Amino acid sequence: MIKPEYNPESFFHWTELRVRFRDLDALNHVNNAVFNTYFEEARVQFIEDIPEFKSSVQSGFSFVLVHLELDYIKPILFKDTILIGSAVEEFGNSSIQGFQAIYSRHSKELKAVAKTTGVWFDLNENKPARLPELTNPDNYLFKGAN
Repeated sequence: MIKPEYNPESFFHWTELRVRFRDLDALNHVNNAVFNTYFEEARVQFIEDIPEFKSSVQSGFSFVLVHLELDYIKPILFKDTILIGSAVEEFGNSSIQGFQAIYSRHSKELKAVAKTTGVWFDLNENKPARLPELTNPDNYLFKGAN
C-alpha cells in the first residue's frame, strides 16, 4: 500500500480528532482496534459532505463495509490530534474503493493507511443498490501518488 506524504490537496475530505485516554492500550499508545474506529468516523463524515450521498442516506441507504486493509506505520500517542484524509480510488456500480490516511496534526507524520471497499446498500430492501449519480465524481478522487 502506498504511504503518501502529508498533502492537504491529496484528499477530498479531512477529519480532525483528538486522542482520548480511553483509546490507549497497556503500552500507552492508541490500541490497534481504535485505528479502525478513527477511519470509520472519517468515512461517516466523508459521506455527510457529499450531497448526493447525504440525501440518499436520509432515504434509507448506507454504505456497508465489506473489505478493509490497514497498515499501521507509527504509533499514535495520548493527547495527539490526528488528521484523517479520505478519498475515493475508484467508483463501481454499487461500490466504492476508498483510500484513507492518518497523520499527526502537529508533525504531519504518517501514522496509518487504509483501503476500503464499501457497498451502497438499500436498508429497506436489505440488498445492494446502485450508487447515487454524483454531479462531480472526480472531485472525490485521491490525488496523491500511486
